[in-house]
Amino acid sequence: MHQPTDFDRLKPIHIAGTKGKGSTSAFISSILSQYIPTCSNLRKIGLYTSPHLKSVRERIQINNEPLSEAVFAKYFFEIWDRLEEAARKRNAASDEPTKPVYFRYLTLMALHAYLREGVDVAIMECGIGGEYDSTNILVSPSVTAITNLGIDHTAMLGNTIDEIAWHKSGIFKPGATAFTVPQAEPAIRVLKQRATERELDLTVVERHPDLDHLRLGLAADFQKTNASLAISVAAASLRSIGVDDVPDPRTITNSKLPPKFKQGLEQVSWPGRCETRRDPLSKIVWHIDGAHTLESIEVAGRWFAEQVRVPTSQARASQKRKRILLFNQQTRDANALAKALHTTLAAALGNEKPFTHVAFSTNVTFADAGYKADLVSVNTNADEVQKLVVQRKLAETWADIDPSIEAKVFASIEEAVCWCRAIAKEEEEEVMVFVTGSLHLVGGALEVLDSVEP
Repeated sequence: MHQPTDFDRLKPIHIAGTKGKGSTSAFISSILSQYIPTCSNLRKIGLYTSPHLKSVRERIQINNEPLSEAVFAKYFFEIWDRLEEAARKRNAASDEPTKPVYFRYLTLMALHAYLREGVDVAIMECGIGGEYDSTNILVSPSVTAITNLGIDHTAMLGNTIDEIAWHKSGIFKPGATAFTVPQAEPAIRVLKQRATERELDLTVVERHPDLDHLRLGLAADFQKTNASLAISVAAASLRSIGVDDVPDPRTITNSKLPPKFKQGLEQVSWPGRCETRRDPLSKIVWHIDGAHTLESIEVAGRWFAEQVRVPTSQARASQKRKRILLFNQQTRDANALAKALHTTLAAALGNEKPFTHVAFSTNVTFADAGYKADLVSVNTNADEVQKLVVQRKLAETWADIDPSIEAKVFASIEEAVCWCRAIAKEEEEEVMVFVTGSLHLVGGALEVLDSVEP
């Protein structure tokens, strides 16, 4: 089996944080990809992220493409067989666990795949925390970065921002370049202290001014913070593999962006995050952004408000358009999130009501077939899902927020999507649908949109 130092060959980029880890990682991968044609030291870029939206293979990518089914299966069983053999050699008891849990298994599998496939740079996104995250098996990452910090996973990381900052900064390693974005004062104090303990300099990356003149592939104002961090990380990574004609990563905010950086930022694709897509036959514009914490639901709400204020060619006056919310959050305080979303949108839109229709769905993918195999959630109460307990409470909450709107409840995402399409068929103007909340909901919605005809 591999030793932790073997992964140094991957020139790892290690990303931790509460919000924006996936988007930042995607920006980095897209920027680095622009250098593949001209850099002999960069032919394959690994990208390990979580969670997946439609297929587990999305978690392990090379050159921005998920592993094929055949390659994924190959490396899955190589790891499985080696663990089985190790258990036999030590005469493991029949009731002794011989495999790591889901996320740890996939982390090991990703690193194994990247070594076997000859990946030159691997971008590794933490799962939860950093200090005790399975990705922290990395001994000598080339670059480390921490995205925006907020309160989440409190049972494991603590209830305060400084406790969370301590966990996230566990990825700092001596000799590795370290970056973060502007943080709350208690968080930045802990990050700097931890950086000093690990004998490295921490650079706080401000927003790059050139981003105000670019159309980012992830089109939301807050994504400019993630993109700025990605710019510094990508520059540091490129320098570590011998690309010298990029600005100093610590001061790149004061330099003009190289053309390849601009191309990478504009061409990035990250489904389910600030994503806009059109139904070709039903006049719906789907606005899709997963958000499962109070901070992220407020950010998502501000992004949707930006979309509302920009009229399309088909709908010049936003107030004439129907706007539908499709929401679920099965395992957290869904009611608090729904209230926060309404508050954010009401403040952004003034006297205009945020939505004309509201739907609350479970995360079950299809009406008849149930969950798609890759989207089954084992962390939910099956009885509550079947009885629509969370969804009915959400409908009651929304009735208190806005009694003028009837909130619909659906047992599957497919039924909710079909209801949205039925409303749109009766309208002359384009209908805006905002899909937000659980990433399980977002992934299921993308699966339905790609597989169920309007």
